Amino acid sequence: MQIFKFGGASVKDAQGVKNLANILQTVGFADTMLVISAMGKTTNALEIVVKNYFDNKQELQSSLQEVKKYHNQILLDLFDNENHPAFKKVTALFDELFALLKVNKSPDYNFVYDQIVGYGELVSTAIISEYLNSIGIKNNLIDVRSFIKTDNYYRQARVDWSSTQKLISSKLNKTTLNITQGFLGSDANNFTTTLGREGSDYTAAIFAYCLNANSVTIWKDVPGLLNADPRYFENAQLLNNISYRETIELAFYGASVIHPKTLQPLQRKEIPLYVKSFLKPETSGTQISKNITINPMIPCFIVKKNQVLISLSSLDFSFIVEENISEIFRLLHQHKMKVDVIQNSAISFSVCIDNIYNNLEPLLRHLKAKFKVTCHEKVSLYTIRHYNQSAINDIETDKTVLLKQLTQETVQIVTK
Repeated sequence: MQIFKFGGASVKDAQGVKNLANILQTVGFADTMLVISAMGKTTNALEIVVKNYFDNKQELQSSLQEVKKYHNQILLDLFDNENHPAFKKVTALFDELFALLKVNKSPDYNFVYDQIVGYGELVSTAIISEYLNSIGIKNNLIDVRSFIKTDNYYRQARVDWSSTQKLISSKLNKTTLNITQGFLGSDANNFTTTLGREGSDYTAAIFAYCLNANSVTIWKDVPGLLNADPRYFENAQLLNNISYRETIELAFYGASVIHPKTLQPLQRKEIPLYVKSFLKPETSGTQISKNITINPMIPCFIVKKNQVLISLSSLDFSFIVEENISEIFRLLHQHKMKVDVIQNSAISFSVCIDNIYNNLEPLLRHLKAKFKVTCHEKVSLYTIRHYNQSAINDIETDKTVLLKQLTQETVQIVTK
């Protein structure tokens, strides 16, 4: 069995949906499962809906209508007849979403976020399933929330592997082309959960692991896995082959092509991962598998924007010891901060963090009660794997370096 994952860029409009069908007809879809993301920038648009729900009720309806209008245009471009069942299915999903916003009583932003944002995937898969059926590619649309079970850590839910394995093994019909949503799961109370942004890759890996799939293919708008994000770096080069371990390193440091959790289940069962272009499906792309050397061997660049660098020292200039470090990490964990880099000396401790949950102010208040604190917001964290001096110089030119840390294979540089 093979798992194909299509991201939002690949299905951002009617032409993208038609191209997905062409890919299936070109490469074949026997013993295949499709995992599909929300269309285009729908997740971003639904994040605005969530924000308006809490902070700007006057704009709520207009932001919802924008999302509905966007999908309605795709429907009109795909189906000649407005009486096609696809229109009714999508309308029903938006009616569900509108009703949810009216009856919700929870003040928990993260809970509400997951209940709302998940509709992006539900709508995209409904449209694509109906379109494929209409052109003779018969398929079975399944709700991923009935298969992937998680805890209730909303926006970063952790998979309950035992329950998920049982459900997929017992409930999934493997004799047909199945289509399901990426990014989503459900908790013990059947509320929607999300696996973290870009979590559709992870969804594909979860199904591959539970189904003992032969391979996973992620279809992207790039030729394969590149040594740098072309949005930020010129002359990015294709990596033809790369190992699980090396890709996990890149994902850990923030490479956006692969979700950080995706590789672990694939590596455990040695399921190869292919990253291919949906614009040129006949090209080989990148193969990620066991015990292969990165080819070509060149520096790999990763950048994370809008990070926060916090530097701490003791109020009485005493040493920063284990007890202090333990307290710092307790506070970082309490405020749900993702730690990207740490650096310490005898009397200071610096940490570069990702303020995903917007908890920076309360964190700083707690830290200032015990430490002298310097905080730099909106910094950039650059990571270079297999660096050389020329690569370092390229990053540091015309920037203020706030922190720099080198190991044998990796250099990390925080700049302003």
